[in-house]
Amino acid sequence: MELKSEFKNYLRVEKRYSLRTEANYLAAVEQFFSFVGVVEGESIKTILTPLSVRAFISHLMGNGLSHSTINLKLSALSSYSKFLVRKRRLSSNPLERINRPKESSRIPLFYSEPVLKRFFDAHGPPPKRGAALQEFWPYRDRVLIELLYSTGIRRGEAATLTVGDIDFSRSTLRVVGKGDKEREVPLAPSLSATLREYLSLFKELYPHNPKGMLFLTDSGNPLYPLFVNRAVERGLSKAQEIVGRRTPHILRHSLATHLLNSGADLSSIKELLGHSSLAATQHYTHNSFEQLKTIFQTAHPRAKKEINYGD
Repeated sequence: MELKSEFKNYLRVEKRYSLRTEANYLAAVEQFFSFVGVVEGESIKTILTPLSVRAFISHLMGNGLSHSTINLKLSALSSYSKFLVRKRRLSSNPLERINRPKESSRIPLFYSEPVLKRFFDAHGPPPKRGAALQEFWPYRDRVLIELLYSTGIRRGEAATLTVGDIDFSRSTLRVVGKGDKEREVPLAPSLSATLREYLSLFKELYPHNPKGMLFLTDSGNPLYPLFVNRAVERGLSKAQEIVGRRTPHILRHSLATHLLNSGADLSSIKELLGHSSLAATQHYTHNSFEQLKTIFQTAHPRAKKEINYGD
């Protein structure tokens, strides 16, 4: 129990992982030990080995888990092993000798620019002064959607934004991302104007906002990730052209794809999205390439299908 508590502290304080990642890592380690069946007094050196880890992988694959989910669990075990090496309970990390399941490359989903433009044009004006809260809530959802798309921030980052995070004079937004890392995101003029309108009405309807949150739930409490999901689903469901999944993450994918298609470089997009490595940002080149292929097929004179005039 003491070792588990120390590992939890290691994830939270030293690695500065989010509570969600911390919970996932702890659960994965627990699942591994449950699988191997620990005998009382048995040394960790005989429990956590390349052989036992490979058996664990086989067990997970047999249960139909995706390769990405399995690799997440292996990352947790690797982190735990590194922790044990530091504590001198292991001499080396056994995960370093494991070939991890290869993940299939998935092209991120995104909404097209014209579709999003029509959505924002159709659902733009704020309710009039003196409007009831019920009239304000759909507008709040719409502003939240515009903010998510215009800045590309994550749902958890949006949920914790405060009014003080906005710097209208510099047109920037301060965002606290994964690992409590701060970054500044530029605000487009249209979004700045939207936020000014929103705040004038928001402060009137929610005069008591002790934490200074930028968005509040219907009951006046700070947002939480699931509420952000529901707000995006509610808002985008009004657009008949947007079918399938309606999520904050797809809005984030959409911005990255649109920026790349407009000529933005990967390094700039990486900084905007708060990615820790360029590899995460490179997924969006697939969407850009698909668009390039479409343009090629329709515009290139040698790529057009030949017309058959008969014999």
